[in-house]
Amino acid sequence: MGYEEEAVDELWRDVWCHRSQMQRDLNHGAGETFVIRALAHQGTMSPSQLADAMHVTTGRISAVLSALERKGQIVRSVDPSDRRAVRVELTEAGRDRGRKDMQEMRDAVCWIFSQMGERRTREFVDLVREFSIYMTLCKPGEPRPTPEEVRKAFEGDSRDS
Repeated sequence: MGYEEEAVDELWRDVWCHRSQMQRDLNHGAGETFVIRALAHQGTMSPSQLADAMHVTTGRISAVLSALERKGQIVRSVDPSDRRAVRVELTEAGRDRGRKDMQEMRDAVCWIFSQMGERRTREFVDLVREFSIYMTLCKPGEPRPTPEEVRKAFEGDSRDS
């Protein structure tokens, strides 16, 4: 087994298989947190769009939306352009919760970086950026990108400027 295979095994084991609570909260299964984030990003969505984004059933999303509605964080309304459709959007309380959740997450990650130190944090961020570019280029089941495609992707990364 080459270093590449070993690295994949380690990555899956250490990052994806043994996720922290923070990672679980950021993931699709987090329910309310995910819905708040999705609506903050998209604005208005239908329940079926939310269910698709979360990879859950419409029954599950209905339960999550009911809980958020009881808390006054979302409203459901009839779509004026299609009276059969429902739109879901955040209330001011929902937007406040989204801002609070994001600030708490930011504070937690800042604490992690403070433990890692500046040099290791900057190295980590650079490596994640590089890894993300490669992940964008390399799609399972498709031919691997050419050196020219890789070069263009890294040249187009404006964060390096």
